[in-house]
Amino acid sequence: MAKALTEQETDAQHRRAGRAENRRIRYLRFLVDLALMQIRAGLCTKPEAGKIVANIRSQALKLFPGKEMAFELIHRPRFCRTIAETCQLH
Repeated sequence: MAKALTEQETDAQHRRAGRAENRRIRYLRFLVDLALMQIRAGLCTKPEAGKIVANIRSQALKLFPGKEMAFELIHRPRFCRTIAETCQLH
């Protein structure tokens, strides 16, 4: 009986960890979307846009330590494409 309780506790811990990770993912998605909107608005220069990307990267690494490569593969291309498109228009 004690073993079944331990398994239930373990399952509960896994569910809590999963919910916490999902929360961090949603928050990062919100930050990235907000930064992309700010860049697309065209109110910042290319160097300022680079600073925005650096700040978002810093936040991403605080939320997900050790996931530098994930940021570079997933988010960096979106930022580069948006900056290129926006700077080309202005």
